[in-house]
Amino acid sequence: MLAVLSPGQGSQKPGFLTPWLDLPGAEARLRWWSALAGVDLVRLGTEGDSDEIRDTARTQPLLVAAALLAAEQLPMYDVGVTVGHSVGELAATALAGVLSPEAAVTLAGVRGREMAAACALEPTGMAALLGGEAAELLAAVEAHELYLANHNGAGQLVAAGAVDRLAKLAADPPGGARVRTLQVAGAFHTPYMAPAEAALNAVAAGITTAEPTRILLSNLDGAAVNHGREMLRRLVRQVTAPVRWDLCMRGLADLGVTAVIELPPAGTLAGLVKRELKGTGLPEIVTLNTPDDLAAARDLIARHGAPSGHEPTMQFRVVVAAAAGTFAPAADLGEGDTIDSGQVIGQVITRRGAVDVTAHGSGVLTEWLAHHDDPVAPGQPLARIGGQLS
Repeated sequence: MLAVLSPGQGSQKPGFLTPWLDLPGAEARLRWWSALAGVDLVRLGTEGDSDEIRDTARTQPLLVAAALLAAEQLPMYDVGVTVGHSVGELAATALAGVLSPEAAVTLAGVRGREMAAACALEPTGMAALLGGEAAELLAAVEAHELYLANHNGAGQLVAAGAVDRLAKLAADPPGGARVRTLQVAGAFHTPYMAPAEAALNAVAAGITTAEPTRILLSNLDGAAVNHGREMLRRLVRQVTAPVRWDLCMRGLADLGVTAVIELPPAGTLAGLVKRELKGTGLPEIVTLNTPDDLAAARDLIARHGAPSGHEPTMQFRVVVAAAAGTFAPAADLGEGDTIDSGQVIGQVITRRGAVDVTAHGSGVLTEWLAHHDDPVAPGQPLARIGGQLS
């Protein structure tokens, strides 16, 4: 069985999206997601410096978009498990079929903005505790009136809370541990983020979910979640709840996962998996950082994914409106026609002019979901594109 991992905040690097823009349709896809997230993902992923892409409001949608963009180049129908770390859980949830990519990117934009706003309310931060015994580390965190934000396994916990209390922890580290202050805006995954959780919940209430099409592990407890609405509730709750990555890795081991692909920007989660699971039969790992790594990732899926000879399935992609206006489908297209990735299938006529509607994957135009002169809203489905996958 093979698992795909989606990384969280802190894994980003300047320019990490640059090589991906050479793929057909990639830049258009990112510009569409930029409109949903409220940030320029193309510029941030190619030109943004370390300080700019460390900004929570920008980093979160950037990471979700990067993971989804890379995953679109993989035969995900042969992947058995998806799991993400912190904001990466939004990408993992989309890859499991619970959320559309558009919903995941939109929620990442809201989550990032609202968590940044919550960080500005009072001085808080985070610190990694490296080494030492977990029980002793947890006792020290509690004794300093701090919160456990991440339990990453492999001798790594992350404490969060008021900066003065973090300073006292650093001055008096628990036995055998090193304390490293993290360059983050505030105390993520703690009650300090309650305003952000409330804001995200208000938006999530309008999101339509589906049931998972593969095993989806939750940061809350490492358990597989079987219902879409339950996973959405957990995603909202996760803003103030600790990330139990240790339990997610235990879940991978319990499932008998034999191979792992980490989506870009890859490396952090692969390192944690290597350290945590080395005594239980280390899975084969591919870190997917550039399109040059796609061949290795596809080969790994072929060898560890769904068994060969499975029945072909039909996968559908829904193309949605990027703006409000009226829809004008391309005059020369009809249901049953073949569509290429990046092809313009129509336009949304707005007060400011026409906005092209492009397909983000190849296949067959299975069904028009909107017709000529229909009024449409941003995010409204316009067409369904399907293709037989084997």
